[in-house]
Amino acid sequence: MTNTSSVIKGSSGDFTIREVKKEVVAAALPMQDRWLPQSNLDLILPPIDVGVFFCYHNTPSLTFASVVATLKRSLAEALVTFYPFAGEVVKNSCGEPEVLCNNRGVDFTQVYADVELRDLDLHNPDESVEGKLVPRKKEGVLSVQATELRCGGVVVACTFDHRVADAYSTNMFLVSWSEIARYERLSLRPSFRRSMIKARRPARYDPHMDKLYVPISSLPPPGEAQHELISRMYYLTADQLERLQADASSGGPRRTKLESFSAFLWQKVAESAWREDTTEEKRNDAAALTKMGIVVDGRTRIVSGEGLEAEAMRTYFGNVLSIPYGEERVDVVSEKPLSWVAGRVHDCLKSGVTQEHFMDLIDWVETQRPEATLAKIYCAGSSDGPAVVVSSGQRFPVGKMDFGWGRPRVGSYHFPWGGDAGYVMPMPNPAGNGDWIVYMHLRKKQIEWIQAEAAHVFQPLTSDYLDSLTY
Repeated sequence: MTNTSSVIKGSSGDFTIREVKKEVVAAALPMQDRWLPQSNLDLILPPIDVGVFFCYHNTPSLTFASVVATLKRSLAEALVTFYPFAGEVVKNSCGEPEVLCNNRGVDFTQVYADVELRDLDLHNPDESVEGKLVPRKKEGVLSVQATELRCGGVVVACTFDHRVADAYSTNMFLVSWSEIARYERLSLRPSFRRSMIKARRPARYDPHMDKLYVPISSLPPPGEAQHELISRMYYLTADQLERLQADASSGGPRRTKLESFSAFLWQKVAESAWREDTTEEKRNDAAALTKMGIVVDGRTRIVSGEGLEAEAMRTYFGNVLSIPYGEERVDVVSEKPLSWVAGRVHDCLKSGVTQEHFMDLIDWVETQRPEATLAKIYCAGSSDGPAVVVSSGQRFPVGKMDFGWGRPRVGSYHFPWGGDAGYVMPMPNPAGNGDWIVYMHLRKKQIEWIQAEAAHVFQPLTSDYLDSLTY
């Protein structure tokens, strides 16, 4: 058992957190060591960790000890099925990462935070969430933290290695974990069939892939960060989303809410660069390019239709992502109508949602192995002009995360990913009323511009807003 204390800043003033206990939770059944190779789509991910957290109201009939007991019991059972989460990432003889499924277990930490749930400044997760409510993963693939709040509320959080799982895979695990906690049958079981993602023989790909992805060895050495990136959380009402969609569809094809949202965000990011400089600098920067990337899940692209292969792909555990992006001059994105920008976003998406795109990406990685590779937009944004990546979290299962004490008051991914590009994830509201909760990790000046010029769309996530919802 460990005991530590630290002081962090909350919206109601300073409050302390204390690590009460740290232990390792392994799978409930003994397992023989096995190796899970990384697919070509896993190999394009750098060694970065992703956080996710859920906040629950106080349940008078439950003690924190009983909450922890339920979480540990169900986690141990869930790890039997999702065994890679109980392993660790190691390098094989070629220097590539693989998952050693040795049941080393998951670090499970109990924490007490001297603050009430309604006083958590969720709008500013850099202060209230980072390193406090979401654990820092030091070993293994997954770590878990259960935090007891002064009011009796609970925060359940995880941090996982993105090289092993994408958000879709982690969502499957989270739902299964909560189902086991409620003594229910699993609604689905993961597939680990790496043969579903294999290169063609001979490998072939469109040369456009060389623009989207790069070998890490071709990148210049990292320099000092030119921009400060910060995280903020907002909510968008269903009415505002419909207005954005109407504006983005004006005089042309009807755009999706994600396309409309991404176009509006791209425009604000471009405006923040275009408006802040002097007139002379604006002329010099007019040709600067701004980039918008959209994370695309390829599960329904690689295998379509019905049958065993389609079902295995639907439940595939791992990374099945691509980040196609569009680029345009900063001044053009700033000045063009929203419907025009939405058309550029649509074109970007259209190029990345085909089976051929994902097969090209798989083959491109094959031709680079064992060289480590990376999505180019991840490292673009400092010298190449502002860049932002949008990842849809509309399948984020916040409404299903009931471990036996009700649905969360709020849940979110937390991903200050460390790249030069910004990262934004819109997620459904736990009340299911059509509102979105949006996690943003952008340059400070971009956040400031959005708060100044788009406050009617992006409204700070507050306890008052959450209290107004009917769950």
